[in-house]
Amino acid sequence: MQYLTMKNYIMINKGEIMENTKELSDKLFYEKKTVYQKCDDNIINAAYDYSIDYMKYLDNSKTEREAVITTIAMAEAKGFHPYKLGDKISVGDKLYYNNRGKNLLLFTVGSEPINEGIRISAAHVDAPRIDLKQCPLYEEAGMSFFKTHYYGGIRKYHWVAIPLALHGTIVLSDGSAVNIKIGEDENDPLFYINDLLPHLGHEADKKPMGEAIEGEKLNILVGSRPLGNEANAIKLNVLKLLNEKYGIIEEDFLSAELCAVPAYKARDIGFDRSLIGSYGHDDRVCAYPAVTAMFDSMDTKHTLLCILADKEETGSDGNTGMQSSVFVDLISELAKALGGNENIVRSNSKCLSADVSAAYDPNFPEVFEKRNSSLLNCGVILTKFTGSRGKYGTNDASAEFIGFMRQVMAKDNIVWQTGELGKVDAGGGGTVAKYISKENIDVIDLGVPVISMHAPYEVISKVDLYEAYRAICAFYKY
Repeated sequence: MQYLTMKNYIMINKGEIMENTKELSDKLFYEKKTVYQKCDDNIINAAYDYSIDYMKYLDNSKTEREAVITTIAMAEAKGFHPYKLGDKISVGDKLYYNNRGKNLLLFTVGSEPINEGIRISAAHVDAPRIDLKQCPLYEEAGMSFFKTHYYGGIRKYHWVAIPLALHGTIVLSDGSAVNIKIGEDENDPLFYINDLLPHLGHEADKKPMGEAIEGEKLNILVGSRPLGNEANAIKLNVLKLLNEKYGIIEEDFLSAELCAVPAYKARDIGFDRSLIGSYGHDDRVCAYPAVTAMFDSMDTKHTLLCILADKEETGSDGNTGMQSSVFVDLISELAKALGGNENIVRSNSKCLSADVSAAYDPNFPEVFEKRNSSLLNCGVILTKFTGSRGKYGTNDASAEFIGFMRQVMAKDNIVWQTGELGKVDAGGGGTVAKYISKENIDVIDLGVPVISMHAPYEVISKVDLYEAYRAICAFYKY
């Protein structure tokens, strides 16, 4: 008689056990997979096509003012009309509120009762840059410069010795406004911040990166040709040229918003053209999907609100940032016009704080915890919390709301992943989510992973961009 030992049993049934184990692991394990692994060629090709107009949007929207102008033109082409607080609102309306040229709120009024809540997406359209001081122009050692004050979290050494363009608005003494954009056309002059040559940089090389370039040395080179032989002849020549072209005098800088941004264009990155390099992905890579998803979601029963905010990179302060009451005022107006209660509307509303996160970078593994980092090409990110170290300064989305978003993603087969900014003690950062949740609205961060975030040239994946668009479409729909 042959006895069936455990060893014999396992050998006889090895194939079946291995098959059952694989089925069990597929069922029970959570594993991030790329869009290329999970989607067919139709989705991949659509993602690459979608990126074409996104790249144009980036090139036309290098400041928050330009992003608002570009988005309004897109909205009006889709049948949206301007709105002022207090205007009549009716079911079926497609409206936008332009808040001081730097903050835009687009909304469509759905058929269901307004007390059922609003589907909200909120992205920001400002980005780190170099702002001009109010008395910027001076001359020294045969050169003329603009004094600057950097805006947002930059690594200052990134901004020296690269081509810069000058963008902004100057309000003249008569109240008229002049828009400036110099350095984007191939025939335009460029601007520049001087760097120290390596031959004389021995002592500077000993400094930490954050101290090697001081903020007060980020002075923009704007000219070197004198006008005559008097003192400040180079400065005078710069002012003469500005006066001839734009009608401005030096005092007009006092009422100006001018900044220097990288003069680079958005371009494909890599032999396979799978990535996009550009200035300002953070956070226009989320603003563009939020806006276009609204345009493509006109059959929804929900009332939709898309917010493009200013000042996120400096704390969301001011009357065009998310700490302004303007979006609460708009919800109040919607509730009043449609027979609802604004408190009930807010409590039943759901929001995506559409903002980027840092993609895991194998060149800098020491600051990432890979299991909980977002990976390039693995789709859109849901980020439960942001903040720093002990979760300071964050919204922390509830399990219930994350569960709701999981169902939304599953219905349309969205490729998504979880993520956080980096290791617990490595640093951190925040988003606008905490200002929205303060108003008793469920909110979670959803966005696109970015390589080299806050650098003058950032990188994202085309398929991640498209999954963000598809995710916001699904959120608006369900």
